[in-house]
This record gives sequence, structure tokens and C-alpha cells, in this order.
Amino acid sequence: MAETPAHSMEQVWLVEATYAPDAAATRAPFRARHLARAAELKAAGVIVEVGAFADVSGSVLLIRAATEQDALGICRDDVYMQNGVWVELRAKAFGRLRLDAEG
Repeated sequence: MAETPAHSMEQVWLVEATYAPDAAATRAPFRARHLARAAELKAAGVIVEVGAFADVSGSVLLIRAATEQDALGICRDDVYMQNGVWVELRAKAFGRLRLDAEG
């Protein structure tokens, strides 16, 4: 009898958000709101993972969304995009290994 795998593949969207050249300085007034929203979306299961490069050149988000436009829309609604901290968004479909224990 074949074993049932304890994993599956999940399609999510990998979004890379590019920071403006002066983002290290200009993000300060918006950072608390940005992080609070990201935490809420992660707790709701919309964002799988999120973080920024240490050199403040960009952020990477793994987002559960039906379409690329939906994933980009989540980022466009972010205070960073609305205030010029992020200046460009790119999305690609990403196959994420999901362990059955993740529910």
C-alpha cells in the first residue's frame, strides 16, 4: 500500500516590492502602520511570509490570492506603496511546499 505524502504544493504569489532610493529615511512615519497591517494579514493567512532585505532595497511577500492582480492589489493598498516608500511591484506564481501539519 502506498504511503500518503505528508505534504502538498500550494500556489501563492511571490511579490517583490522595490523601495525608493530614500526609503530608509522616508519610511519612518509609515512603518508602524505598515508592520501592523502585515501582521494582521499574516494572522489572517493572506500573507504566508513577509520581510525586507537588510540593505532596504526591497521587500518580499508570499501572498495567498486567486490572481496576480489580487496579490498586487494587496500590496497597492499598503501605506508604503501609497506614500512612495515602495515604487515598483512585481509578482510571480510560486509553488510553496505545504506540510500537512500546517492545516
